[in-house]
Amino acid sequence: MTRIFHVLYGYECRVFQGINRHFERVWLNFFFRMVTHLGGARFTISAVVLLYLTAWSKEYRLLAIASAMALSSSHIPVQLVKMLFPRKRPYLTIEKTKFPENPLKDHSFPSGHTTAVFAILTPYILFIPHISIILILIGLSVGISRIYLGLHYPSDVMAGALLGICAGGVSYLLLCV
Repeated sequence: MTRIFHVLYGYECRVFQGINRHFERVWLNFFFRMVTHLGGARFTISAVVLLYLTAWSKEYRLLAIASAMALSSSHIPVQLVKMLFPRKRPYLTIEKTKFPENPLKDHSFPSGHTTAVFAILTPYILFIPHISIILILIGLSVGISRIYLGLHYPSDVMAGALLGICAGGVSYLLLCV
């Protein structure tokens, strides 16, 4: 079993390095440094408040509330998992990792930014399927940005996306169906 984990970790590190090695590309650096903030607390909280305030119908107000509920309820499991699995961030463990100044110092697993963005997007993906591709690309961009910036492993991002999707899906089912 340990051999399987070592093989998977080696693969994950190669995927991580394949993404992080492009850190010096100016246009990628600009894009990923901007898009990563879409999963941050300031943006996600502001977004759900703005979505609620600008909702033009009862259905859209419920969607905004579902997003807010998903965002707030997903935060607890993220913090619990970070305590149960205190994984160091890749810039601390993988040599030659490129990362921004003043990086986060808490635990890596799972990605809170990825969780948050998928939590708020999922109710909208489920309710408005014709814009789902755009919303999914936004969520994936936030997730990839976390790897690109040297702050998360791919499995951190996948776990965060799964947590966010679950929280968003449950919130949607409870409030909008």
